[in-house]
Amino acid sequence: MGEYNNKGIVVAGGNGQGNKLNQLNSPSFIFVDEDQCVYVSNGGNHRVMNWRKDAKEGIIVAGGNGEGGNLNQLNSPTGLSFDDEGNFYVVDCWNHRIQKYLIDI
Repeated sequence: MGEYNNKGIVVAGGNGQGNKLNQLNSPSFIFVDEDQCVYVSNGGNHRVMNWRKDAKEGIIVAGGNGEGGNLNQLNSPTGLSFDDEGNFYVVDCWNHRIQKYLIDI
């Protein structure tokens, strides 16, 4: 096994807590796909973000319409997963549900 460099590289957020597209607020879970896109459950902003490799800001892929229980809203997403058919699933914690989305980016 090789040696590790103990200096990290910011791949998402890193611009303080906030709700701008270059910020995160209480991120809790990530998934990295084969293209090195980073998907982030951003609980404090009630959305899921996608950060493409070397991007300066993310893209909202679920939620992002404020805290709430409508189908276009999330309430503290805490996890996500993907299937083989191009769908992703979000743990919508305080709405006590799992939502399914089609990846369209």
